[in-house]
Amino acid sequence: MLLFVAACSSDDEDASTPTETASATNVLGPVDKAAGEPVKIGVVSDGRSASIDNSVQFSVAEATAKWWNEHHGGVGGRPIELVTCETQADPARGTDCGNQMIEKNVVAVAVGESAVAEGVWQPLADADIPVMFFGAGSESILSDPNSFTVGDPTFATLQQPLILAKDKGLKKVTEVVIDVPAALHNAQDIAPPLMEKAGLDYQLIRIPPGTADMTPQLQSVAGDKSSVVFIVGNDSFCISAINGLRSVGFEGTVSAISQCITDATRKAVPGDALEGMVIGASVPVGGSDPSSVLYNTVIETYGKDIDTGSSSGRGMFVTFAGLLTSLEDITGEITPKTVTAAIKAMPEKELPGAAGLHFRCNGKAYPEQQAACVRGGLTTTLDSDGQPTEYKVLGSSAIPD
Repeated sequence: MLLFVAACSSDDEDASTPTETASATNVLGPVDKAAGEPVKIGVVSDGRSASIDNSVQFSVAEATAKWWNEHHGGVGGRPIELVTCETQADPARGTDCGNQMIEKNVVAVAVGESAVAEGVWQPLADADIPVMFFGAGSESILSDPNSFTVGDPTFATLQQPLILAKDKGLKKVTEVVIDVPAALHNAQDIAPPLMEKAGLDYQLIRIPPGTADMTPQLQSVAGDKSSVVFIVGNDSFCISAINGLRSVGFEGTVSAISQCITDATRKAVPGDALEGMVIGASVPVGGSDPSSVLYNTVIETYGKDIDTGSSSGRGMFVTFAGLLTSLEDITGEITPKTVTAAIKAMPEKELPGAAGLHFRCNGKAYPEQQAACVRGGLTTTLDSDGQPTEYKVLGSSAIPD
């Protein structure tokens, strides 16, 4: 059960400081208030644009900073001062946000999932300011020694279907992928040798976006019970793919990335077609595991009118709290250089809000992708309503010294 916190105040109490219950204090940790000169940390989000609304990320970051200042002594004992910037998913605004962070003398930046991550990153990389990303697919970012990502760059589209096939004793992975450059790099360049090394046959089916009837393209998997079919695309693409598999009579294992499953998918696809699908999960939305109890308690205690069911909000918490966790042992002067060194020196720790995932940012999770801090990811199996059930960590292993 979620812990709900009674926040009340009296006439002589600062209304901005919540009153915690004993239960909440147990979850949030002992009081350890930051003091002294603030440390500036940047938070960048796409915020609200014509196509998305991730503005909840700023509210989550603010609540997270208040919790950390109150219970974790801020950064090096000093309070966190947030410096925020909204990109509106515009590349030029993304670059401007990066430059603003430099101008305002931040020591590090946390970036939620962003359509313009590379635009934000470039000026910060040039200025040697460390950046913690929720996830990064750009090879430039992944190879940058001052950048870090709390999402396994290979899990969602590569490791998940491979591990699933192995667990079920299957011999083949068939990827049904939306035919756009951003989605095809892993599927056509990285997946084939990876699957071959794992002893699995591999088939790639590229389908243009906007294809309503995929039955012709999916005929090749009809009756194939030796393969995991893994779908990569947005919800409208996935709706057509799932219904296409149903039309050709495919009865094997179907899996997909988390972006496939939305309310639109649940309305357009019969429940019996969704039931049993294994879905990659970027964050564990909902649930009663300790990481969810922590997240909900932080938001209930230090936030106001924040939707705890928002995956983008949870993603910001994982990213920002992950950055702060990596700085728990920092001492002395706090600069971009010392922050980068502290992040790299951190021993492996549990990633806050991530249902048991661990992280370590010493560049050895995947040596060819220095920014990666996590091995493995989360999966969940859908019920008959297309809703996630229990979240499980898959493909995780210790990151070496």
